[in-house]
Amino acid sequence: MQVRRLAAWAALPLTVALGLSACGTGGDSGSTNPDGVVSIGIAEPQHLLPGNTNETSGSQVLAALYSPLVDFDEANKPYEVAAESITTTDNKTWTVKLKDGTFHNGEPVNADSYLNSWNYAAYGPNKQDNGFFFERVEGYKDLNPSDANATPSAKTLSGLKKVDDKTFTITLSEPFSEFKALLGYTAFYPLPKAAFEDPAASPLVLKKDFEQAPIGNGPFKMKGAWQHDSKIEVERFADFKGAAPKIGGVTFPIYQNSQAEYADLQANNLDVVKTIPTEALSTVQGDLGDRFQQSPASTFQFLAFPTFDPRFSKPEVRKAISQAIDREEIVNAVFQGSQKAAYSFVSPVVAGYRDKSCGAACDFKPAEAKAAYAAAGGPKSLNISYNADGGHKQWVDATCNQLKANLGVECVGTPEAKFADLLQNVEDKKDVGMFRMGWVMDYPSMENYLNPLYSTNGSSNYYGYSNAEFDNLVKQGSAAATSDEAIKKYQQAEDLLARDMPVLPLRFGQNNFGHSTKVKNVSMDLFNRVDLNKIEVVS
Repeated sequence: MQVRRLAAWAALPLTVALGLSACGTGGDSGSTNPDGVVSIGIAEPQHLLPGNTNETSGSQVLAALYSPLVDFDEANKPYEVAAESITTTDNKTWTVKLKDGTFHNGEPVNADSYLNSWNYAAYGPNKQDNGFFFERVEGYKDLNPSDANATPSAKTLSGLKKVDDKTFTITLSEPFSEFKALLGYTAFYPLPKAAFEDPAASPLVLKKDFEQAPIGNGPFKMKGAWQHDSKIEVERFADFKGAAPKIGGVTFPIYQNSQAEYADLQANNLDVVKTIPTEALSTVQGDLGDRFQQSPASTFQFLAFPTFDPRFSKPEVRKAISQAIDREEIVNAVFQGSQKAAYSFVSPVVAGYRDKSCGAACDFKPAEAKAAYAAAGGPKSLNISYNADGGHKQWVDATCNQLKANLGVECVGTPEAKFADLLQNVEDKKDVGMFRMGWVMDYPSMENYLNPLYSTNGSSNYYGYSNAEFDNLVKQGSAAATSDEAIKKYQQAEDLLARDMPVLPLRFGQNNFGHSTKVKNVSMDLFNRVDLNKIEVVS
């Protein structure tokens, strides 16, 4: 399991304006160079394959290489991009008709391109991190037996059917009214025949070197191969059928730490930094002037409890720790007001968000917290594990200082070199104490903040939280006929989180980004991606 859409660097702060589009910058003055190349800093991606890419650096690259079936408008509603239409009469069987499209190697984009890509991702033995995105499709369980060592009874999803070269149907095991939005996620990109050893084989076998130079259907194609820990380069694809970008290509330099990345931006050696380091927030206005920008994002930062650890098994202990944290003080002192304190479990950018749905459990009440903590037998020492490569030390230390002062306990931050290492320790049930987590939505829905993170079998439920009533409410919401009906069920499920507190909401982020003097019209979307259709190079 992997926490999807996780940013490697520090938390991303968020403007709470539902439906706002990402802010642009740079103005319209001055001539531009349509063949210019921009540079955008990223961390080393884990993968560059649709079925296996679930973090923000890899997703940024794939957003250049692939055109999605749907994207989202300013109200966060999905609209067709590579799809001509996506229709349903019952929210269970969906029909997708495709626009004309071409892969970078000249292959036509057709129904098989999607069916092959999705069947490969969903087939359990392929161990694709995004495979679970197909769990709603009929036949998924046949491809993913409960015994991971067992051979699946099927090799393809029974719910996927080709109608003709440009049309296919998707039958879900249960109705899901928001399925169209789900189709905008990375996992649902197509793959060409050239990706596979034998495109007629079943099950499909991916060519070992394919993701070193992925072949997509998007506005840019790979220029050479992925240069690990160095850079990835893409160039404009002349035969792209959609809206043409206003630049000739993108270089994605790969950075190991955010300070070095920011230094290159200040020196005008890098065009875009997607996340300004926490340490630079106090000086960034002076450093960059109006080249420092903010826009809405979907980031949710929180502290998770290993509920399977006896020290944190009582909700009373978890609530007391929550009430001992002054979220506003940390937002102002550490993040210079560039984030918003979180008192809810879902982001303000999704429909159904309610301010302070966490209730009293998220109120700062140090005296009450100390008494409740002692009464519940809370541990005398605490630690907060975090990934050292993400710029989290300052706020973790500040949080520990508050817990020391307000609960009378010892508290230390415990850095892990990489986030993957931290998650592995959690999965192995090692003593990590509390641990920091971050979430960037896959698609704009309350369901995407609830189901993966807190359902008993949620793909990113690392804390062992299990509540049958919660699971049932989320399931009812997913099957609801309308969005309004779904939201009512999701809100009831969120109320249970406020009661049980498996995690502590800390902050909602926004995109804090900066750019060089060499580019303009820089904007970022809710998924922490630079909009490559808008950015321009100044002549």
